[in-house]
Amino acid sequence: MVPDTMNALAWLRKHLDGEGGNDVIREMVKVFAEELMSAEADNACGATWGERSPERVNSRNGYRSRDFDTRAGSISLAIPKLRSGSYFPDWLLEPRRRAEKALVAVVAEAYVAGVSTRRVDGLVQSMGIDGISKSQVSGMARSLDAQVEAFRSRPLDAGPYTYVAVDALTQRVREGGRIVNVACAVATGVNADGHREVLGIDVFTTETGAGWTAFLRGLVARGLAGVSLVVSDAHQGLIEAIAAVLPGATWQRCRTHFMRNLLAKVPRSAQPMVATMVRTIFEQPDAEQVSAQHARVVEQLLGKFPDAAGMLIDAGADLLAFATFPKEHWRQIWSNNPQERLNKELRRRTDVVGIFPNRAAVIRLVGAVLAEQNDEWAVARRYMSPELLAKARMTVIDGEAGELPAIQHELAEVS
Repeated sequence: MVPDTMNALAWLRKHLDGEGGNDVIREMVKVFAEELMSAEADNACGATWGERSPERVNSRNGYRSRDFDTRAGSISLAIPKLRSGSYFPDWLLEPRRRAEKALVAVVAEAYVAGVSTRRVDGLVQSMGIDGISKSQVSGMARSLDAQVEAFRSRPLDAGPYTYVAVDALTQRVREGGRIVNVACAVATGVNADGHREVLGIDVFTTETGAGWTAFLRGLVARGLAGVSLVVSDAHQGLIEAIAAVLPGATWQRCRTHFMRNLLAKVPRSAQPMVATMVRTIFEQPDAEQVSAQHARVVEQLLGKFPDAAGMLIDAGADLLAFATFPKEHWRQIWSNNPQERLNKELRRRTDVVGIFPNRAAVIRLVGAVLAEQNDEWAVARRYMSPELLAKARMTVIDGEAGELPAIQHELAEVS
């Protein structure tokens, strides 16, 4: 800061003469910004630094350094700290989110990898960035890679994870001089405290049983345990991987994905009616009524739409697995919709990039977004109560709600 004994003219003359540094503009910006922050901190304290005043409500507690990127270059600013509460100059600096830094790093990598300059310029402008140097991007990318890798490899020690949801998003990546599709697998779960948690992320070539098996085994190796129910779509490789890696878990077929497949078996004119009939299965008050309504709907469909009825019979046990768990959880576990909402946010971020330069860039951006989401879930209200989660585990262990055999028995009678 400018000493009180030195007026502005003398200070400027000193720096122009080269006594205080070569970059006058950068030094002027630094001094001006720090003077404004100091005045704002004094106002928050109710008194100036070192002043004894009955109006004082807080006091200073040193400084913390923060880089400020300007057209004159990077400037290291000393931000005042307060003993009570915190101070941050939002009007000058913006808190940097990991995902935003990830997107910047992906942009630079795309440029280096040969993505068209026009597309990169459009992406940069959509983010409100005028320009970024290669050295800045390299440093940012290295820092972000370490954070994402630490997040991906952290121990899963908040279990048991009663409910787990698994899904994959298709992303386009440049490999070997061509553009290929890869699967970005994401797993989330509900921990013992009742909060949702991002369990893992990985990228593999295709959604094969081998890829899903390796992904789930990685989660188990990091501590995934106590899984009672896994919710996903009906990808055969994923189903086989769940059975192989999580043998004690029940598989819940996503009702939303199933409904789409079922309606493809009936004429378009009859789809609203069939959809309404199937939804009544999920509107029953208890597991016994769910089973009975499922059998009634199958019987109603057998006459006009035998293919749809057969599909409903075959999927019965997996589609109605939710019924063995507490009713308070049904809406969260009978479909993959909670996971789809997360996927929608991931697609919003990845669609900006379009084509990633490599698989590491996919993990960098998606991993950073998921790490932020995991932080938000950790401080949000509980997704489920620990008491009901304990009840869900006891129900499965004790086999008190043996509705699935009853469902299968009624289906056998109908068919």
